[in-house]
Amino acid sequence: MPSSQFIKSSVATISNGADISTDSKYTRVLNMTHLIPYEVYMSEPPKPAEDGTITYNWALRHRRGHSALYAGIRSLDNEWDSYYVGFVGQVFDAEDKPIESSSFTEEFKKSLECFLLKNKAVPVFLEDEQHHGHYEGFCKTVLWPLFHYILWDTVTDGRQENQNWQLYRAVNQAFTDKIKEIYRPDDLVWIHDYHLLMVPRMLRDALPDAVIGLFIHAPFPSSEIFRCLPQRKEVLDGMLGANQIGFQTYSYARHFISNCTRILGYESTPSGVDAKGSIVSVGPFPIGIDAEKVEVQRKSPEVAKKMESLKEMHAGKRIIVGRDKLDLVKGVIQKLHAFEKFLSEYPEWQNKVVLIQVTSPALTESPKLERRVAELIAHINGTYGSLEYTPVHHLHSQIEQDEYFALLSVADIGLITSVRDGMNTTSLEYVMCQQENYGPLILSEFTGMAGSLGAAIMVNPWDYSGVAKAINDALNLSCEERQNKHMQLYRHVTVHTAQYWAKTFIKELVISLSNSNQTTTTPYLDMQNLLTKYKKSKNRLLLFDYDGTLTPIVKTPSQAIPPPEMLENLQKLADDLKNTVWIVSGRDQDILEEWLGGIKKLGFSAEHGCFLKYPESDKWINLTEDIDMSWKNDVDEIFTYFTERTQGSSIERKRSSITWHYRQADPEYGAFQAKECQNHLESAILPKLPVEILLGKKNLEVRPTLINKGEIVKRLLTGMQDVDFVFCAGDDRTDEDMFRVLKRTPDFNDLECFTTTIGPPAKKTLASWHVSSPEEIIQTMKKLADSAQS
Repeated sequence: MPSSQFIKSSVATISNGADISTDSKYTRVLNMTHLIPYEVYMSEPPKPAEDGTITYNWALRHRRGHSALYAGIRSLDNEWDSYYVGFVGQVFDAEDKPIESSSFTEEFKKSLECFLLKNKAVPVFLEDEQHHGHYEGFCKTVLWPLFHYILWDTVTDGRQENQNWQLYRAVNQAFTDKIKEIYRPDDLVWIHDYHLLMVPRMLRDALPDAVIGLFIHAPFPSSEIFRCLPQRKEVLDGMLGANQIGFQTYSYARHFISNCTRILGYESTPSGVDAKGSIVSVGPFPIGIDAEKVEVQRKSPEVAKKMESLKEMHAGKRIIVGRDKLDLVKGVIQKLHAFEKFLSEYPEWQNKVVLIQVTSPALTESPKLERRVAELIAHINGTYGSLEYTPVHHLHSQIEQDEYFALLSVADIGLITSVRDGMNTTSLEYVMCQQENYGPLILSEFTGMAGSLGAAIMVNPWDYSGVAKAINDALNLSCEERQNKHMQLYRHVTVHTAQYWAKTFIKELVISLSNSNQTTTTPYLDMQNLLTKYKKSKNRLLLFDYDGTLTPIVKTPSQAIPPPEMLENLQKLADDLKNTVWIVSGRDQDILEEWLGGIKKLGFSAEHGCFLKYPESDKWINLTEDIDMSWKNDVDEIFTYFTERTQGSSIERKRSSITWHYRQADPEYGAFQAKECQNHLESAILPKLPVEILLGKKNLEVRPTLINKGEIVKRLLTGMQDVDFVFCAGDDRTDEDMFRVLKRTPDFNDLECFTTTIGPPAKKTLASWHVSSPEEIIQTMKKLADSAQS
């Protein structure tokens, strides 16, 4: 659907303390959810016209579930031109029967798309096989259990598993393609939950300047759990295509950052991840409910009638309420065990307290779990019940909204014992319904709301005696204590609403974007300009770093073997009589000779400029001969001390420098030890010796102050007075010395210089251009070599 069909609106000020400046250039939010919030059905059968076209009459009804999510998104409508983008889901005919997706004609889709667009929804159409493999296959059998700390304990068909993964990617690509169709430069894209984790990277690759937010509504596991996912790197990289990633709690955000550090090896801070130079903001954004809507619903006459019936039914009894999906993570089994423990350890409450437990069917049926729940309830009722008293009342079905709010309103205690939970709306709705009764809330510490609802009584659902004691304490609270706890909970629920959550997330996304835009970006290498200047030049100097420039960074340095294509292109460049080609690397002479010595007419600078070998020469020149190297013993002693205390670290001893590597150490501990080591070197070595500390990628290197890559470039330029073209490529801090020298060359006013760093455009660098990867440098080498022959 072309973007011209969308209606623009102005940006207003967001209330509830989440103000967005009206001068923001972003005026539209594209909210990408797995499903649009509506079910679509035909209000009457299709009507064929005389010209052969068919008229469809569509109608909508709100989809059940995800009320907090949709309420938050809807709240953006007043300030933004806000749209839903999602799977259309099941479509129903005039008799309310599902229509097979295979029967969707183009005319059918176009009609439905136009209708939904009027309701600010953009549908994504999927085949049944696609949706099944994506949702039931990968999302619900792989990601959902893993995110809730459940490891797969059944033998699966590897081919089916791989097919589901491919379908997951295909569906994510379909969502990406839909955004590409409707995207405008004034758009903010907000992606929701684990169904669409690959979309941020796919969208970033297609639209590099897009503003992308991602929010995960589920828990996010620690690295010990998440690393079990075979596609862990692809999923993390997919998520890191976003500008900002939000989670329900700080602990989930911390787990994500830890995964990026431990699995991908990226640098991080408590508030973000440095994904190859692109800073991705990460933080907690606790979601709430539509408090105003709940307030209206709970005061309806129908709710009042249901409340009277419940009070009459359980007259003289204190009521404990639980409402959960029948999933393993919701802790229904634990709740029943704890309630039995309560009746056993506090017999004075027998015949005075009832537990009303409502369990709605889970997305994936579990007959075994249903059977265990039924058996436990029968055991409790059989042990502690009588003709006049039934301790546990269980209803395993969806209940109407009036019954639900009535139940929450008459309760004396709300009991939530989830063993793992992202957000739990029942806890918030319970607080809203207790404005007259002040019933305390007992809440599992493993829920996503535990960090927000501090006035609730926190319990460990696995500690049955502890939960039983919490029930007894809650029943014995004085009216004043109950009221104080309730007022604290109520203040939080009514301030941190779904609307506040949505507006705060968008506000922070815009702020983080404006902050990042304050830094200059490096333009992408202008290939046409490069080739034009290259062909016109007569005497060229080509300078290449090795690790991270001609080959990707690897965990084990000895595995950075040059690819054949790179060797071939390097030889072609060296064969050109107009070219002087140098490898300026931190590697030692032996490695450079072994890997690149077969290329004729190639110059080498080893150990960051400490050793030189000119093209077509067999002799290495040692530039450190007149430098006192006795400092190496002191540095070696310090490095040895930290190596013995940092598992996975190692020392690389070169003739002119010494490096401590911690790439294979625990990322967090390795970084901590590196800082300690750096502090020790700066206090014990730097003040008295002519050396400097170089902070590399997962390493610390100590080298003579007077020797660096920049000094080598100066030497080469001085010896080539007639040079008129320089191409210099590098990726890390040591290469900035080369870029700095080439930026300050007043004696070479006519020099055409292309300094190029490998990394994202936002990377801080002195280079004039950037490319994204070593593979692109190799392709650039090929284009240069081929252009000289054309």
